[in-house]
Amino acid sequence: MNKAAQISKCKLIDLPKVNNVKGNLTFIEENEHVPFPIKRVYYLYDVPGGESRGGHAHKSLEQFIIAANGSFDLY
Repeated sequence: MNKAAQISKCKLIDLPKVNNVKGNLTFIEENEHVPFPIKRVYYLYDVPGGESRGGHAHKSLEQFIIAANGSFDLY
């Protein structure tokens, strides 16, 4: 599969938000908010600007990626 076909499969997914004066809550349920079962969860944090993570590829993989704070570029 070429890169253009892979990128065309990307989509934004709206997640539920429960508003509360004590703080808001968002949750994710497999096969409800993401269209696949969740097998593993990774948290990346404190990555310095300009650094690169990953650097490898998967032949068959579905991912749901969240920028909880800040931003990142995904290639």
